[in-house]
Amino acid sequence: QVQLVESGGGLVQAGGSLRLSCAASGLTFSTYVMAWFRQAPRKKREFVAGISRSGFSTDHSDSVKGRFAISRDNAKNTVYLQMNSLKPEDTAVYFCAADGSRRLVGRSEYQYAYWGQGTQVTVSS
Repeated sequence: QVQLVESGGGLVQAGGSLRLSCAASGLTFSTYVMAWFRQAPRKKREFVAGISRSGFSTDHSDSVKGRFAISRDNAKNTVYLQMNSLKPEDTAVYFCAADGSRRLVGRSEYQYAYWGQGTQVTVSS
């Protein structure tokens, strides 16, 4: 079965950096659009970044553009989220998601059929 396992979360001070990883198994990774979403307490889950199957095309939300960068390594079946200049408002559970039905990156969570369990990121001020 499809499994997405996130890692790399933790506690960091404002201005610091973290790199999240999401290891995928049970699917042909290179044929899936991948994305990162996040959900803060009492808030809806929101799109953070997405990457096309080849990695050539990416999309980042306005709130993280210029600070976060999504990338993927199809040989390792892994997608990454490099997070720099972290702010307290970035505190959330971060989820990776996979979509095998479309070619383009989408920002709607309903596009993504598979989800990881999430990893907590906490940014202290």
